[in-house]
Amino acid sequence: MVEDRMKKIYFEFYQATYRPTKIDRKTKELIAIAASLGFRCQGCLDGHIKKAKKFGASPEEISESIAIAMGVAAASVVDLTDIAAERLRIKHFE
Repeated sequence: MVEDRMKKIYFEFYQATYRPTKIDRKTKELIAIAASLGFRCQGCLDGHIKKAKKFGASPEEISESIAIAMGVAAASVVDLTDIAAERLRIKHFE
């Protein structure tokens, strides 16, 4: 449902992010795995896990990138509940 012109712009940008830079391709794929989890993109997750393996990521490295994403997700919940408690002046634990 996206206009062809916009798809073209997106794909050019996407491809540019995977061109050689100071971050190697395996690391980019591990980052993409974590981002896929954060943005809940199943197709992205599947593709980036396959690509990470292709570029040499071990199961342990993939697992660690997933654990990091889990940690960030958990931190966001803690952060938001702390903000809510402060705004509502709730102090359950002191």
